[in-house]
Amino acid sequence: MRRDAVAARITAFSDPEAVARYADGPPRFVPGYGVMQSMTTLLLAERVPEDARVLVVGAGGGLELKVFAQAHARWTFDGIDPSAEMLKLAEQTLGPLATRARLHQGYIDGAPQGPFDAATCLLTLHFMDIEERRRTAIEVRRRLKRGSPFVVAHLSFPQGEDERALWLSRHAAFLIASGLEPEKAANARVAIDTQTHILDPEQDEAILREAGFSNVSLFYAAFSFRGWVAYA
Repeated sequence: MRRDAVAARITAFSDPEAVARYADGPPRFVPGYGVMQSMTTLLLAERVPEDARVLVVGAGGGLELKVFAQAHARWTFDGIDPSAEMLKLAEQTLGPLATRARLHQGYIDGAPQGPFDAATCLLTLHFMDIEERRRTAIEVRRRLKRGSPFVVAHLSFPQGEDERALWLSRHAAFLIASGLEPEKAANARVAIDTQTHILDPEQDEAILREAGFSNVSLFYAAFSFRGWVAYA
């Protein structure tokens, strides 16, 4: 991720209180979050060996790591994230499963070279600007075995002026419907508008293809979030 673009995110996720609350957020505020994780696991499993080695980009918190590890007892993982505090939380989340995961602090450059049998990047790419997103996709592709799946999911919706405002309003409405106070939902809308890099779905797909991935397929669409699977 570009360093200045993620500074606010790293600062927020270095706050012990924010880190302690993190695990409650995605299941409440990302529509279909648990189902998206399950679908991701299935998409990986249909292409990888029983002892797959999986690269997890944006592994802080450990939520998807735990889902993957519980579903497949012989998979091992390398997870990378810029926040040391979030990586500590990932280790706590994994508990005894942590012996199957190596956690690395940093950006995609600091990830092991692989080659990996699969990779994921969930709820992370929208923190990167378009050039950093392209570079990350290229670096992930370079670390994958030929034909390996790469699953991504993040904020992605049309970026025309009127459409962007509408989708931001819809996202805030979903947060309120999920139990967040209206004032906090309004603050979240502003943060998303100013601190994330949301692209048109067509741009998201193009970045994967330009990085060398093929058979890019949409598998998840839930309000303001989209998810794709592509193959190296």
